Amino acid sequence: MKNALSLAALAAATVSLGASLAIAAPAAAKTGDPVKVSDDLTIDPIVEGRLRYEHVDQDGLKLDADAVTMRLRAGAEFKLHNLSLLVEGEGTLAIDDSYNAFPFAVPGSGQSHPGVHSVIPDPENIDLNRIQLSYKVKGNGVTIGRQRINLDDQRWVGSVAWRQNEQTFDAVRGEAKFGPVALDATYSWSQRTIFGEDAGPRQAYDGNFYFVGAGTALGPVNLKGFAYYLNYDDPLQIANSSKTIGLRATTTLPLSKALKLDLAGSYAKQDDWKNPVKNYSADYAAGEAGLSYKALRVAGGYEVLGSDNGFSLQTPLATLHKFNGWADVFLTTPATGLQDAYGSVAYKFGDLGAVKGVNAQVIYHQFDSDVGGIEFGTEWDAQIGFKVDQFSILAKYANYNAVTPAAGDVEKFWLQLEFAY
Repeated sequence: MKNALSLAALAAATVSLGASLAIAAPAAAKTGDPVKVSDDLTIDPIVEGRLRYEHVDQDGLKLDADAVTMRLRAGAEFKLHNLSLLVEGEGTLAIDDSYNAFPFAVPGSGQSHPGVHSVIPDPENIDLNRIQLSYKVKGNGVTIGRQRINLDDQRWVGSVAWRQNEQTFDAVRGEAKFGPVALDATYSWSQRTIFGEDAGPRQAYDGNFYFVGAGTALGPVNLKGFAYYLNYDDPLQIANSSKTIGLRATTTLPLSKALKLDLAGSYAKQDDWKNPVKNYSADYAAGEAGLSYKALRVAGGYEVLGSDNGFSLQTPLATLHKFNGWADVFLTTPATGLQDAYGSVAYKFGDLGAVKGVNAQVIYHQFDSDVGGIEFGTEWDAQIGFKVDQFSILAKYANYNAVTPAAGDVEKFWLQLEFAY
């Protein structure tokens, strides 16, 4: 009831904020435009909502789950010359809570149903999602406070935007460009997880986290060197303390007027760092090639998360849902490592009357261990999305088939409606 009342208050604040800014806005302002208060000050309102139905069926555990959740975000960004202040609240309400909201035990929580339902990690929650102060001049500057950080393809650091509660960081981030070289450096002292206020100590993990990147363009190729140093204080996460150093390269090559080839490759080495639990040195490698012809894109890729000395490479700050299948079977890399060979087909149908931006995608994965020659399983993923006015609609499906029956098949389906103003 507490979360329901809090979410109702957030919804009321959202409506009130939107109405107030609409009254204050000049008649010529369009939906989504910042509100000009004076020649020096603008206010950009944040009003977002996401209604989602998610179904999970786990054959191996003989568990299923159904969740209907509603997320609201409300806030504003105030800009005065090169200085900006952003404040954003976030709340999630479970309309149908026939699911286990946590992948770990939370004694006494009404959202924890282990052994009864499968996990859908969208707990009821209300929090201050972002509060950040920035000073930037032509993209160069500093941001301090609770903020969203998405680096490159989010393989190492991301906001986990797929889940209802976003992952943010209490951090100081600096961005600068010197000629052809772009630099990005962050120090964070707290990882604010997706699990929310009922997760106890897992609501946030404290420590000393350093994200450093330097990028440049060499002809048609974009190169980025990166280093991620994670030193967890929290005993629940201390085993994930590590250092990762690597290089990423991307390019797009036009083959004709309608045909283009895009390539991406990455290599990294991860070692234990200030880690009293593990002693290992594991490799990461990934490559993808995509061929696009007008609205059609066909792609294939291969990703390896290595294993060494009985321990595997982990990416605890990543937007994990983007990688290794939407069924989320491999959010934690198996001790024997993971090899993911995949292929995809995507097509942009465009506008069909009032239905805008219709697009569809199908992906196939083959999962194996990095050491030991273990065949884990295969997975089919598919989705279709489009927009109607301010609303984005998405239907999405994942089907993981395990080679070993004891591991269990996993089937998931989502239907989602989003709006933003």
